[in-house]
Amino acid sequence: MTAALDELLDLLDLESLEVDLYRGVSPNEERLRVFGGQVAAQSLIAAGRTVADGQGVERPVHSLHAYFLRPGDPKIPILYQVDRIRDGRSFTTRRVAAIQRGEPIFHLSASFQVPEEGVTHQEQAPPVPDPETLPTWAEAAARYADNYDEWMNRSRPIDVRHVGDPIRTPGEQAPRPPSHQMWFRADGRLPDYPLLHTCLVAYASDMTLLDTIMLPHGVTWTEGMQVSLDHAMWFHRPFRADEWLLYDQYSPTASGARGLATGTIFTRDGRLAVSVVQEGLLRTPVSES
Repeated sequence: MTAALDELLDLLDLESLEVDLYRGVSPNEERLRVFGGQVAAQSLIAAGRTVADGQGVERPVHSLHAYFLRPGDPKIPILYQVDRIRDGRSFTTRRVAAIQRGEPIFHLSASFQVPEEGVTHQEQAPPVPDPETLPTWAEAAARYADNYDEWMNRSRPIDVRHVGDPIRTPGEQAPRPPSHQMWFRADGRLPDYPLLHTCLVAYASDMTLLDTIMLPHGVTWTEGMQVSLDHAMWFHRPFRADEWLLYDQYSPTASGARGLATGTIFTRDGRLAVSVVQEGLLRTPVSES
């Protein structure tokens, strides 16, 4: 396990303060606000700890819906207050408020279900190169090295292999279609703890989805204001976050200073594991002109 992944797992190991009350911290990085994938993953950990065995085996999470309410301050801890909305025979529902300075910065609702058998079908995974044939993030980003600051060059807990040019790069970019694909996995072996694997994928799902919306406009993440407004995920089939997952991302529309992006996450053998939808606020030079 790499040091970066080990640090992320420490962040997800929330401190229990009282029944249904947890405390989390952010990494010691020069960020203006807390990364959305982090607060989503920490909220899901808090919710999952109050469900059945607390590890996502007896009742795995099958969906989450979240709103980003205020920018999180990475310099102070975040309190996670869990409400036990419902405990049924098949389904469990939890609501989590992430709080800083007495105000909610993030709300998450998550639903957990006892595993059941039923009808099944899925769309097919798109044909893409194997991840081993694609450059690592460091290799793909080498040509942009002169534009990167320290934060862009540091090690990361998620191993990402972009299909085509990476999309989180500084400098001018030519407009291209609003779709992107990448392989990703945790950069190290994880314990057999299903809830943790789900939280790692929730973390990773927020890394590039919003950037997909900006591809037709040639605007990079460093220009203007681009922040997540809400985030929803549906977990269809089992997966491991330390094995390769294909993230197929697409933006069908943007208007009114907001953009919508969707994502489907497939396992290496082509099983559709997760669906993702996100809306973002896009106050960019394009929308301000």
